[in-house]
Amino acid sequence: MTRRTVARATTLEGVGLHMGVPCRLTFLPAPSGAGIVFRRADLPGAPLISARVEHAVLTERRTQLGKEPVAVHTVEHVLAAVMAREVDDLVIELSGPEPPVMDGSAQPFVDALRDGGIAEQAGSVQYLQLQSPVRVCDGDSVYEAVPASALELDVTIDFPHPLVGRQRGEYRVTAESFERELARARTFGFVHEVDALRAKGLIRGASTQNAVVVGDEGVVDNELRWPDEFVRHKAMDCVGDLALAGARVRAHVRATRPSHRGTVLLVRALKEAAKEMRDLTTSESSGIMDVEDIMKVLPHRYPFLLVDRILELEAGKRVVGVKNVTINEPFFAGHFPGHPIMPGVLIIEAMAQVGGMLLLGAIPDPQSKVVYFTSLNNVKWRRPVKPGDQLRFELDVLQVRGMMCKMHGVAKVDGEVVAEAEMGAMVRDR
Repeated sequence: MTRRTVARATTLEGVGLHMGVPCRLTFLPAPSGAGIVFRRADLPGAPLISARVEHAVLTERRTQLGKEPVAVHTVEHVLAAVMAREVDDLVIELSGPEPPVMDGSAQPFVDALRDGGIAEQAGSVQYLQLQSPVRVCDGDSVYEAVPASALELDVTIDFPHPLVGRQRGEYRVTAESFERELARARTFGFVHEVDALRAKGLIRGASTQNAVVVGDEGVVDNELRWPDEFVRHKAMDCVGDLALAGARVRAHVRATRPSHRGTVLLVRALKEAAKEMRDLTTSESSGIMDVEDIMKVLPHRYPFLLVDRILELEAGKRVVGVKNVTINEPFFAGHFPGHPIMPGVLIIEAMAQVGGMLLLGAIPDPQSKVVYFTSLNNVKWRRPVKPGDQLRFELDVLQVRGMMCKMHGVAKVDGEVVAEAEMGAMVRDR
């Protein structure tokens, strides 16, 4: 299945729910493998923050990514729309610290993504799929996740207010069902909480027009869109927070009294469970190669062998490899004294060596062949690579003609893209 990005830029403007700062949000196309990335266009250098659970900060009443000053707040509604629309690669550019709240729901973001259209591009879609149950408890929040073929939610909330009370909803999340059942559900709060939340610097941009405010007599200056809009909104929040998995989640999640903090902890547990299962599976798989196996395929040797391990190898389609960057690398002696940075050309060289494993790994006698790289296009470096980083290279085949091949590769550190390139290569007799 091909990856999906937006075909063209679309923009929304408004004020943030908690920070109360005006913000312009623009959805922009991103290259294959980039994932979902926020760009703080208002900060020097326009820093990027990857929408992954590794960058989540456990905060009150919202989902925050990154630490101040390079942070984005209240991203759950935007990410819910992105996940429901199954967009894999996207730049979300912001002119402030928090997306605009709009009407308090995810619907405006769904509409903007639809207006932007979908562009399919080469690359493998990433899935997070469970093999065994996962349970997480965080205060009053309890989650149970079990294997499923799609994202399914069973959400229960319980508030001591007669208008809300105990509500339960079950949803099988698709683009169509999300828009029909969840996207228009708005954030909500209670009148008796307002002063305390504002004293904490929250809900500065909230009003009765962009949130459902519940008082003793009912909803203030507004009307509910469904009698159970409250549980629908909590389910929508869960979809947004689950997007931090950095993959399309395939699980049945039962959430009782969910919170942003609790769902972030669930995502961490889901990823850990998936990693353990992947490690268990791949440790017995012939497709996993350590450095000794790699040296039987590639002709490179110290100090120019820049691949430590192959994690995935699907002949003719995809390869994933890693390079552990240490201070002992010989190039750090001169690049640069007192400020060690891995040369960008060596990042691309390491990526090419992983690509060489893709081309040579399926050949019966790889030592009789050699890979020559014939072209590099659209090469980009996103951030420095330093000692202690682990580079993860993901390469997908774009085109094969005889012994000629074109590939697209990305290099990541902690899930954040640090470099990317399109490569042309040929296999020849050594």
